[in-house]
Amino acid sequence: MTTDARRKLGAPTLAMLPRIADSLSFLYLESVRIVQDDTGVCAQVESPRGTERVYLPTAALACVLLGPGTSITQPAMATFARHGTTLVCVGAGGVRSYSATLPAALSTTWLERQARAWADPDQRLQVATRMYQHRFGNAPPGATLAQLRGLEGQRVKALYRLLATQYRIKRFRRNYDPTSWETQDAINLALSAANACMYGVVHAATIALGCSPALGFVHSGTQMAFVYDIADLFKMKVTVPLAFSLHASENPEQEARRKLREEFKLLKLMPEIVTSIQKVIAPDTTVPAADGTADITHLWDPQAGALPAGVNYGDIIEETEDPWQQ
Repeated sequence: MTTDARRKLGAPTLAMLPRIADSLSFLYLESVRIVQDDTGVCAQVESPRGTERVYLPTAALACVLLGPGTSITQPAMATFARHGTTLVCVGAGGVRSYSATLPAALSTTWLERQARAWADPDQRLQVATRMYQHRFGNAPPGATLAQLRGLEGQRVKALYRLLATQYRIKRFRRNYDPTSWETQDAINLALSAANACMYGVVHAATIALGCSPALGFVHSGTQMAFVYDIADLFKMKVTVPLAFSLHASENPEQEARRKLREEFKLLKLMPEIVTSIQKVIAPDTTVPAADGTADITHLWDPQAGALPAGVNYGDIIEETEDPWQQ
């Protein structure tokens, strides 16, 4: 079946997908009902003036974060799916990602690049090195992963000492103990809460891009390994300074979550997270242009590479070649 024939039958093309490389829009909704009407998809809320509606640009959204108190109808979900929009159920303010829907038309371009880099030991080390460079600006040439981890630990401890001096704290030691949560100091409580929120936001961005949260390059053994990798790129800039600023807070966890939401809005972290994922996985590649002529689905071949789907390859086999007679 040709590309033109597939398009006439309604087969999805790259033109129908959000152009993630060019722009990635996220929308956070809370305490609204999302419905589909004759005009389009809208978010509605009841007020003293009656039902108020705001129509959503579904075709321009790559990811919608559904916060507490949000409900959505099946027709509205179907419209988001047709436009390739990912729906993510999150906590208040866009933190703590709980679950997500993956549209069938979501491109696997970045997932495939992630998997190839993850499966090759040399490429995996290169990605880990780029992550280190992203955090600290440079990395020693030829360093092993163990050496990078050691250097990372030294720089993190140096930051702890610097912030402790800035806030006149005599001594700080990072301690995360879920079994003795209430006995921890304010900085540790704030840092743990802020990191948990960061994981939720990174999880949402990872899913929207089509990557696997499980295929980590530094972390491994958990379904959130890659989320931890990417979250580490932002902790020293966002969550660690925030936690130290709350050293005297009476409710450090609540304050950390509230202020972190303000930081996300101020720093516009969502687009930066997506860009960082792309740069560390494949810095020299970009998403193919959406010219409307490419097929989403193709067949894999170890020698020929990607082959167009919908072709009867049995017709290509020569009649004299009977594999059952070998």
